[in-house]
Amino acid sequence: MSEKTSSCNTAEGTHTAPDNSDVANRMEKIDHKIVVMSGKGGVGKSTVAANLAIALSMDGAKVGLLDVDIHGPNIPKMLGIEGERLVVEDDGIVPITVPPGVKVMSMAFLLADEDTPVIWRGPMKMGVIRQFLGEVNWGELDYLIIDLPPGTGDEPMSIAQLISEGAGAVIVTTPQDVALLDSRKSVSFARAINLQVIGVVENMSGFTCPHCGSQINLFKFGGGEKAAKELDIPFLGRIPMDPSIVEMGDSGTAFIMKDPDSDPAKAFYDIVKNIEDFTNSSSERRRR
Repeated sequence: MSEKTSSCNTAEGTHTAPDNSDVANRMEKIDHKIVVMSGKGGVGKSTVAANLAIALSMDGAKVGLLDVDIHGPNIPKMLGIEGERLVVEDDGIVPITVPPGVKVMSMAFLLADEDTPVIWRGPMKMGVIRQFLGEVNWGELDYLIIDLPPGTGDEPMSIAQLISEGAGAVIVTTPQDVALLDSRKSVSFARAINLQVIGVVENMSGFTCPHCGSQINLFKFGGGEKAAKELDIPFLGRIPMDPSIVEMGDSGTAFIMKDPDSDPAKAFYDIVKNIEDFTNSSSERRRR
């Protein structure tokens, strides 16, 4: 992977500035760019991103999935492709394709093994993100889903600088107050960097007891919807807790494909429908 640069002169001398034309050329072939964000770790953001990409593809869309969690890339594990290696062709880096046709790119494909840490500062992360966007042959896509690491640091800022025009953000939270506090910061961050806030997903929202059928609210209930109302943004829906989601993620299978009739899958399809409605409306507004 190489990085194109161009020189520019300043009063302090000559320095090298990145040439983002390759990124622009790739991104103009993609209708919708959606970043999946969370204010804190452990809320199921990568699970939402992976299953969102699979669900959109199952619905007939052409979809790419970019794992921008440089230090903890989990998407390949969740989709059963962690052992894959990349191929470079004349048109760029070929992403790994998973059924039903999602193109996937992740830092995990570049590591020697799953125990290799990535010990990088901000500029190096910015460089590889630019290459993921500009040198990977995404082709024409309806959606590029971008799984961001938690927080509001280098990776979200880098993505925002490169694709913020017309891009949207899905905020994932769990119902408890600590997670909601951080998710509210994510909403403010998205607005500050001109990302459209598509809405909030409340994950791990209630657990149905397998013995008596009663709902147990392990992490409270309804906090994501309350925060969405207070911040005047759409509430996309809630996903209940289910041990099968964890099991399928560990085994490399998207839960919506393995068990489409389960309560979590049905809830997730409602969320996907809300996201599709938002992006379709956004496309209509741009055409006017």
